[in-house]
Amino acid sequence: MSDIRNNTREILPEPTLRRLPWYLAYVSTLNSRKVEFVSSTQIAKDLNVDASQIAKDLSFLNIKGKTRIGYEVKTLEQVLQDFLGFKEVHNAIIVGVGSLGGALVQDSGLSRYGLNIVAGFDINPSIIGTKMSGIPIYNIADIEYKRKSLNAEIAIIAVPVDQAQNVADLMVANGIKALWNFTPSRIKLSDNIVVQNTSIYSHLAVMYNRLDIQKQQPK
Repeated sequence: MSDIRNNTREILPEPTLRRLPWYLAYVSTLNSRKVEFVSSTQIAKDLNVDASQIAKDLSFLNIKGKTRIGYEVKTLEQVLQDFLGFKEVHNAIIVGVGSLGGALVQDSGLSRYGLNIVAGFDINPSIIGTKMSGIPIYNIADIEYKRKSLNAEIAIIAVPVDQAQNVADLMVANGIKALWNFTPSRIKLSDNIVVQNTSIYSHLAVMYNRLDIQKQQPK
């Protein structure tokens, strides 16, 4: 068996933390195929990540493979799952259940990664009091007493950009400890609040730019 150990969770460099789910998805696929061992060289080839970088990333988790054998797939998968917290349940609310927020509410795949959406909040009277995929939608004005009963520490923000900061401040004032921000706005909060920005518009800008450059290249 590979020498794989995972002690206390530590703060990793963000690029490393972003790559770990790639490794998890990869070894999960291998495990489903009954593959028992995999080398960093093979992972590097399949994921297009330098083998030395993979070894360095996994070393942060005290994960080591055996010489000429590699990593034990099943154990590596378990260690990555435990470290990333995907097997733990994290209650979350969504603020803004329009097109994007509504899609996230109905994305059952998020639950496979430990994100349990327990409620949505909005100001639209036509959807307040309804349910989406069994998830209740409440008036944002009720956040003060609803948040505690929902036992949620994470808020997903999918509101218009001009409301992002106000909504973020409201969430923090009512006990939210982490925000997943889907707006292009870069909200400002105290350092003890975890903020993860995911702007699909930024990714679109990069994709369009790279596509334009590619079109301009000689064929």
